[in-house]
Amino acid sequence: MARILSIDYGKKRTGLAVTDPLQLIAGGLATVPTHELYDYLCNYVARESVERIVIGEPRQLNGQASENLQRVQQFVNRWRKAKPEIPIEYYDERFTSVLAHQAMLDGGLRKKARQDKGLVDEISATIILQDYMRSKKW
Repeated sequence: MARILSIDYGKKRTGLAVTDPLQLIAGGLATVPTHELYDYLCNYVARESVERIVIGEPRQLNGQASENLQRVQQFVNRWRKAKPEIPIEYYDERFTSVLAHQAMLDGGLRKKARQDKGLVDEISATIILQDYMRSKKW
């Protein structure tokens, strides 16, 4: 089997998470500057077998598109043209940042660690991936 990778796409930073090759466990992978994301992913998929990519779809609570959705769509379109063999699909990312902060609190992280926005992005990507896997009954 191949891995599933998830993306919590941000304007400045992007959190990434990935499953193990058997798709049993989701874990944080990295937080990368968004302008380096495409190259990072191309290098990653050249080294690791990735079955699909799940990207958080930024929506407001009322379901309307958030301001970041257009940037996410541009990235998705670029990926689909360059790497059609690795499908990329959207997944609702509402509340993932809140859940990431709660997980950090529950995990006993100190205030300084909880202020690390890169860590929040990586945890958010992990939550997106866990929810995606749960929805597909992995």
